[in-house]
Amino acid sequence: MEMKEHAAFFPATVMPDPDWWQALWPDPEGVVMALGVKPGMTVLDLCCGDGYFTAALARQVEDGQILGFDLDEQMLAAAASVCAGLENCTFLQGDAMDLHRLLPEPVDYCLMANTFHGVPEQTALAREIARVLKPSGLFAVVNWHARPREETPVLGQVRGPRTELRMTQEQVRAVAEAAGLQPDRLIELPPYHYGALFRLPG
Repeated sequence: MEMKEHAAFFPATVMPDPDWWQALWPDPEGVVMALGVKPGMTVLDLCCGDGYFTAALARQVEDGQILGFDLDEQMLAAAASVCAGLENCTFLQGDAMDLHRLLPEPVDYCLMANTFHGVPEQTALAREIARVLKPSGLFAVVNWHARPREETPVLGQVRGPRTELRMTQEQVRAVAEAAGLQPDRLIELPPYHYGALFRLPG
């Protein structure tokens, strides 16, 4: 979840206002549970933004570890504040295309929520994510369904990325498979999202 100044990297992908984001995602812990995040995992929250899902991940993995990664230092500072008191969180700033050089160790799970649609070189990024997964590790993409933007209101206003940026599940699958990842499962995340999970062979 990137800030506007990084539009060249993630076009039309901005950090939402907290009021409607919380209305859309009232139960972030339930979301990460539905996505198969389990205690003990080391999880990369890629493009973590202000930490809305990072804190939920940290509570879910319990004695595991969360790595919050973002390009924007201000967003990382906000995420660190949200996660204050959660001792299993570490935050890293950098370019996602350099993950294999920046992460301290391979991870069990990578979550990318609400940003994959805005990545210009999606297959290249998926390959980079595959490089930092442990064997049998999971990559989860949370995306808006490919519905017209006019059909996804939150609190009475149209929300979400532009219609032409939204990706079908089949489009995400094609990108992941081109990066060497295998489809694992699809999860509905009402009202407007799905989670597509992919596994690194191993």
